Amino acid sequence: MRLTRCQAALAAAITLNLLVLFYVSWLQHQPRNSRARGPRRASAAGPRVTVLVREFEAFDNAVPELVDSFLQQDPAQPVVVAADTLPYPPLALPRIPNVRLALLQPALDRPAAASRPETYVATEFVALVPDGARAEAPGLLERMVEALRGGSARLVAAPVATANPARCLALNVSLRQWTARYGAAPAAPRCDALDGDAVVLLRARDLFNLSAPLARPVGTSLFLQTALRGWAVQLLDLTFAAARQPPLATAHARWKAEREGRTRRAALLRALGIRLVSWEGGRLEWFGCNKETTRCFGTVVGDTPAYLYEERWTPPCCLRALRETARYVVGVLEAAGVRYWLEGGSLLGAARHGDIIPWDYDVDLGIYLEDVGNCEQLRGAEAGSVVDERGFVWEKAVEGDFFRVQYSESNHLHVDLWPFYPRNGVMTKDTWLDHRQDVEFPEHFLQPLVPLPFAGFVAQAPNNYRRFLELKFGPGVIENPQYPNPALLSLTGSG
Repeated sequence: MRLTRCQAALAAAITLNLLVLFYVSWLQHQPRNSRARGPRRASAAGPRVTVLVREFEAFDNAVPELVDSFLQQDPAQPVVVAADTLPYPPLALPRIPNVRLALLQPALDRPAAASRPETYVATEFVALVPDGARAEAPGLLERMVEALRGGSARLVAAPVATANPARCLALNVSLRQWTARYGAAPAAPRCDALDGDAVVLLRARDLFNLSAPLARPVGTSLFLQTALRGWAVQLLDLTFAAARQPPLATAHARWKAEREGRTRRAALLRALGIRLVSWEGGRLEWFGCNKETTRCFGTVVGDTPAYLYEERWTPPCCLRALRETARYVVGVLEAAGVRYWLEGGSLLGAARHGDIIPWDYDVDLGIYLEDVGNCEQLRGAEAGSVVDERGFVWEKAVEGDFFRVQYSESNHLHVDLWPFYPRNGVMTKDTWLDHRQDVEFPEHFLQPLVPLPFAGFVAQAPNNYRRFLELKFGPGVIENPQYPNPALLSLTGSG
């Protein structure tokens, strides 16, 4: 059978189309990065870093310029812009496969993986790039990768040439004490944390093994988590340029961003269990309870507050409120001529280290019952709850025949006042609780009372307070600290 010219031409066309289709199919099955053509040699092997943009304000930002600057260095550069919800006004991002918008807040119409940032990252490394940064010099990310691989730090960083470039800080995080302490970095440029604008690069597996990898503010949350794990950050001698049209250029935009940033930071610190931030120079920031809020823990069961089960001690804001309440109550009692003394765990704390025991949740004072009438606030509390001019609440305790002074109507941190009276040389009272230290004792321990430093002031205490404490708690109690109810939770076994 002979082919006509028309049939031969048709067969040739079909063969050519099949070859084209085969080539296109083969090309589509190659890794995306191997097909990208860029200006740098590293791109031929595919980018090793995903640029992740998380820290920006939706209402005013330079994210499109930031993204474009990295794509100019390598058109195949993977970029992920992460936001809780869809930014508005919409971001003008290029519609190409390697630039993606990740929405982290779960939604009814999206799968669970869509809300996890690691879903969008396929590279070994991640560069956290703040808004206002720009990649102008070629090879910066690759140089950061080589520095990370060649050093011992788990993170490396390059400052951004903004008005607030990054600087090194030391950071100590104590979950037990609910505290983060910042200071000067003794071994800069190797440090625990950074303050200021920087591009931070780390391994993707390290970032996404953190409990809150992209919580905002990113710098605060990232370095709290990495410092707690002992990961150092190395500040490199590299610099990223600032945006040509920087974000937050107007006074109103800066004011709005600062206001929202403060709110965001406070919420983050509370969520991570940080109640006190201490800065170099002694400046303190408090993020816990105060007179207008409830205290940081709920009703105590079995003399063991909930935070002890979390291997934490009393939040520092609660200790501050207890110290303030104790100083105030002692001042009122002394002014009214009411004889008082440190009792129970409060005396034990004073004897051990001159302060409230770090895991205690109230203050105990003994008073002479016959002196109650000398104090206007105690007389008023006999009839009902009294809120004095400083906002402290004086009342009769519901648990028995003793008094309680609360920090405020909202915050129920308190000082308990236990009325004792002498009988045949022994101090006794009418209400007894199921506490091992709640026992009678000879009155000679109160004759005379002696001054003892406690919680930032000087309080009255039983004379020979060591014997007094061992009578109540047992021998060696000062030298052998223990939680209030060792049968429920032991200090030595709490980690």
